[in-house]
Amino acid sequence: MNAPFPPRRSLRLILVAPRGFCAGVDRAIQIVERAIEKYGAPVYVRHEIVHNKHVVEHLKAAGAVFVDELSEAPDDRPVVFSAHGVPKSVPAEARSRQMLYLDATCPLVSKVHLDAERHFREGREIVLIGHAGHPEVEGTMGQLPAGAISLVETIEDVARFEPRDAANLAYVTQTTLSVDDTVGILAALKARFPAMTSPHKEDICYATTNRQEAVKRMADGCDLVLVVGSQNSSNSLRLVEVAIKAGARDAQLIDDAAGIDWRWFEGVSTVGVTAGASAPETLVLGVVEAIGARFDVSVEEDLGARETVTFKLPRVLAD
Repeated sequence: MNAPFPPRRSLRLILVAPRGFCAGVDRAIQIVERAIEKYGAPVYVRHEIVHNKHVVEHLKAAGAVFVDELSEAPDDRPVVFSAHGVPKSVPAEARSRQMLYLDATCPLVSKVHLDAERHFREGREIVLIGHAGHPEVEGTMGQLPAGAISLVETIEDVARFEPRDAANLAYVTQTTLSVDDTVGILAALKARFPAMTSPHKEDICYATTNRQEAVKRMADGCDLVLVVGSQNSSNSLRLVEVAIKAGARDAQLIDDAAGIDWRWFEGVSTVGVTAGASAPETLVLGVVEAIGARFDVSVEEDLGARETVTFKLPRVLAD
């Protein structure tokens, strides 16, 4: 007689919300999809429309061609600018070449651009809190002449920063930062420059904040937190950091279920699952399904802030 299969180990799985797509990501993906429907393939996209490899591959299959620079796109095909925003030189080049272009910049990133321009018009030197090399940072700094914006990434950068006029400063931030880390940098800035002008409304976007708060709420009770998102996704990376700081024993970033290392589950009784703002819900469901295939899982939904934000599509695509 064959020996019976050993019983599967029990596992508690906490599925937090909100998670996954935010309004800006959803809008950007729709812009590419509708552009392909309206104008046919190929439609060119400057940089990854959002930082998720599955989304990019899906859009490639539909007819999108991703390029690093506008010079790689032909004059006679539509081009879409990514959700992260672009320097002003990019749409200027598109206009000079008489290209049809669609701007998928998240409206919350555009708000940061407008704030920076307003401060510049009013004669202020601008400090941008963000990560060097991120497309959103490059886009924000590219709204103004070179030297108008100084980037700070850490509290140490604040200590080294020497403004032209300490009494005439303003700050803006990248929208996908860790809320807690930004608080520390801001405290250091305001301690050195108490007269610094703040944004009318906080720059870190509602979706970033909500997803970080959701992770904080459940992390302390988790042995392992899995964050679904790509390695180049800033907001997804921040969720991993937030989970560890909030008390999770371990936290890992995975693109999808195939990225799970089952050794992480040794000694784990409670696992939390969330997703960055550019990760499709189908990937989250795939992770839950993969865990359920190996363990006797009890799934709990941890519901947080209800998100009702939507952003309009460009008029040319809204019909």
